[in-house]
Amino acid sequence: MLAELPANKHPNLLVGYETADDAGVYKLTDELALVQTLDFFTPIVNDPYHFGRIAAANSLSDVYAMGGRPLTAMNIVCFPSKDMPKKVLKEILKGGLEKIHEAGALLVGGHSVDDQELKYGLSVTGLIHPARIITNRGAEVGDRLILTKPIGMGVIATAIKGKMASQSAINNLIEVASALNKKASEIMLKYSTHACTDITGFGLGGHLLEMARASKVEIAIYTDKIPFIPEAREYALTGLIPAGSYAIKHFCERSVEIDPSLETVLIDLIFDPQTSGGLLISLSPNMADTCLKELKEEGIKAAFIAQVLHTHQKGRLKIL
Repeated sequence: MLAELPANKHPNLLVGYETADDAGVYKLTDELALVQTLDFFTPIVNDPYHFGRIAAANSLSDVYAMGGRPLTAMNIVCFPSKDMPKKVLKEILKGGLEKIHEAGALLVGGHSVDDQELKYGLSVTGLIHPARIITNRGAEVGDRLILTKPIGMGVIATAIKGKMASQSAINNLIEVASALNKKASEIMLKYSTHACTDITGFGLGGHLLEMARASKVEIAIYTDKIPFIPEAREYALTGLIPAGSYAIKHFCERSVEIDPSLETVLIDLIFDPQTSGGLLISLSPNMADTCLKELKEEGIKAAFIAQVLHTHQKGRLKIL
């Protein structure tokens, strides 16, 4: 739909929507640019406080993916005031504010509407140096790709909705999804990172393909290297696959080559929509090992999962 609209053209617009990047970037001066993003969604866990923390962490993540620093945030709230006690909203906002403060940002307001379906998120503004922007379109041949969080959140959220998730699975989901990508972003900025994106609603496979298309390369993802949240594979094998996984896979299939020997469940998990997922960082081989080591030393469950094989004008993904 965006492709049918007139393209944004302005000398100060450094990153727009043309390559499906994580946030927009607008240059203010030669030393300073704004990073702008927003996101909101329905609850993926039942606890309102933890939902607020997860939603806020997810919204802040786009700034971190660009290499920026969050500055201010505004609440976006849709709340069924006649059907739900106000203390639920209070807990959501409390959780969100906790993550905003953890990010070193300030809450400056927001907007709420009375809606039959509960939704929450943030509009976030950050700062970045115009020469240090990291986009999803800079991956180079030979790069190794690091993923900083395990995947499987969509499957576990589906199990929660079906009242089939164990408490340990719920706790694991909350721990992973509510963790900020702040430290991972700070670490990647120490290295010559070529490209980065965060893994959210388009799934690992979808966001990898976006990077491949934007960078005009072919990327191979190695399924045996991908970290999964405990119990995600187990639930996926029982059929607890979110509908979005099939929609993403169908949307991407023309640009994806899949090893026919792979289990179907692995493909489902690769296209599983994530909420507040990790960063996907593309670096040269001589930088990647040191970066991964530092990430792990900081307690981040990062892993090499993919490699850029060669140039490809339209962008392509191989799942091996």
